[in-house]
Amino acid sequence: MSTFTEIYQKITQYDTIILHRHTSPDPDALGSQAGLAHSLKLQFPSKKILCAGENDEGDLAWINQMDQVTEKDYQGALVITTDTGNTARISNKLYNKGDFLIKIDHHPDVEPYADMSYVDDHAPAASQIIADFIITEKMPLTAEVAYPLYAGIVGDTGRFMYPETTDHTFKIVAKLAATGININEIARNISDVTFEQAKLQAVVLEYMKVDSCGAAYAILSQDTLHKLGVNSEQASCTVSTPGRIKDIIAWNVFVEKPDGSYRVHYRSKGPVINELAAKHDGGGHALASGANAKDIAEVKQIFAELVQVTKEYQEEHE
Repeated sequence: MSTFTEIYQKITQYDTIILHRHTSPDPDALGSQAGLAHSLKLQFPSKKILCAGENDEGDLAWINQMDQVTEKDYQGALVITTDTGNTARISNKLYNKGDFLIKIDHHPDVEPYADMSYVDDHAPAASQIIADFIITEKMPLTAEVAYPLYAGIVGDTGRFMYPETTDHTFKIVAKLAATGININEIARNISDVTFEQAKLQAVVLEYMKVDSCGAAYAILSQDTLHKLGVNSEQASCTVSTPGRIKDIIAWNVFVEKPDGSYRVHYRSKGPVINELAAKHDGGGHALASGANAKDIAEVKQIFAELVQVTKEYQEEHE
């Protein structure tokens, strides 16, 4: 693994730097990308700094929006991915058209795809790693830089609830907050939902099926989304909803896509689920991952696997 200093030195060698994040972005994907981009622009005003990705920010466009990037921009460029564990999830497939590729991430390094990488799977958020990088290399840390990084950390720590959160996390967010950012506004932006999304959260609990072992699932069809006026991206607000139920230990939320396949959300209070997600074109963290299912048969297979690991977890902790 490369050091922050080695990454910084590589950055100084390029006039064009293009930053990528993962598809279907969450606050950490957009926050780590935006925070690094803003700091680089201040540190190197003569360099061309671009944020690349499909325009799928959805309700998170307040964190960052993508630039118009062409294939020509990649000629002789440095490309940096943040918060993206494998190539299948990199948003905008032009990422490999550049001269050199750097990966900065906090997911398990199951696919070491870059020429240079900094991966810390103990960090609760890629935004925390980017903040560490900026502070260590004495790059600009203004409110504009801190705002998306704080949003990314709040998002991926579940508002500092998940076990990867440490005292170092709080030291970092204290430095970000000290720039004068409106932390209350960020909290509201992340937690607020539309009335239609609130109805969908209620539907998830209504549709929820719970196995005796504590594994649960809900399927949200395109028909259900259309009736409530919610799109597939907005449906992500339902992912944490089952976790409020005391007896649910691990769960899937399956969101049907327009083509009939499913976006699969895994969450857990104990059983390790990222290895399950890796079997289905996905991956992520031990207790929070995502994957894909091509049809209802794969949906059933995925939940059967979740039931099995939940039963094993229960037996180990009896």
